[in-house]
Amino acid sequence: MDLNTIWFLLIATLFIGYFILEGFDFGVGILLPFLAKEDVERRMIINAIGPHWDGNEVWLITAGGAMFAAFPQWYATLFSSFYIALFLMLIALIIRGVAFEFRSKDESPRWRKFWDWAIFFGSIIPAFLWGVAFTNFIRGVPIAENFTYVGNFWDLISTFSIIGGLVTLTGFILHGAIFLSLKMDEKLSERATQFAKKIWLPNLIIVVIFIVETYFFTDILQRLGVNPGFVPMAAVLSLLAVGWLVANKYAGWAFIVNSLVIFFSASTIFIILYPRVLVSSINSALSLTIYNSASGPYTLKVMSIIALIFVPIVIAYQAWSYWVFRGRIVRDENSLHY
Repeated sequence: MDLNTIWFLLIATLFIGYFILEGFDFGVGILLPFLAKEDVERRMIINAIGPHWDGNEVWLITAGGAMFAAFPQWYATLFSSFYIALFLMLIALIIRGVAFEFRSKDESPRWRKFWDWAIFFGSIIPAFLWGVAFTNFIRGVPIAENFTYVGNFWDLISTFSIIGGLVTLTGFILHGAIFLSLKMDEKLSERATQFAKKIWLPNLIIVVIFIVETYFFTDILQRLGVNPGFVPMAAVLSLLAVGWLVANKYAGWAFIVNSLVIFFSASTIFIILYPRVLVSSINSALSLTIYNSASGPYTLKVMSIIALIFVPIVIAYQAWSYWVFRGRIVRDENSLHY
């Protein structure tokens, strides 16, 4: 296994970690206006992800930095072809972060309602766009010679990419609902469980449709040796298990198994891609790969040393923060931060 492959696996790992951790953050933000019946409950829901949401975004920042360092041509072509979509996602993430901080600055109901909906839109937009983006990675975008993107924003929109967006959107909502059933007091936990039951079946149906469409809208069948085989099936079987676990109120196990659903689903995308990183819909020979888009061997070697030092530190710190804030959020008007 060469350094190019190792860095591809590292970036895949960072994105998968981001989807698992930030996934429930997005889901909680989307559910905020619907599960909470009063301001105290909305504050409780926000407090559930308060210690984690900014730390979870570190995975995305690290993945982007690793992509820039290891595969600069992938990074450059990606940002030129997905410019509008990524700009919308960036604006949404900024508004979401600001909303978490600004909501408590005024006790006015209108003020807080405005920022609650800002959290909602700041969560639902990236939750959908991530699915659209990664679906286009494997479907292909119009990339010509010299890795130049020759399409426009509408080339990223198709039935397949919309289904991909719905996969991540419904999957993150389910993930967030299960997380809230773990973190909230009895009343809110029950509401979250009931919502998880409702969103589980649409998520399952959309995932199955996406898997079937993958065999029609990508070149997976023509690329012997990269068929993901059991991995998408493992995602479906895990999702079936999530439905049973949620129905029987095994919230802890449901969260773990649903994390596996995200792991297997995202892994399928990266398996289909390898050794490519961005497929050209014009000519497969013009696709970006882990070799023609990579930095030099010396850069990859130096970055590998840096990654071996700092990635374990980041993981250890985040694991510690989850352990510290592992308890449930209980209703106490005097102790909740306004």
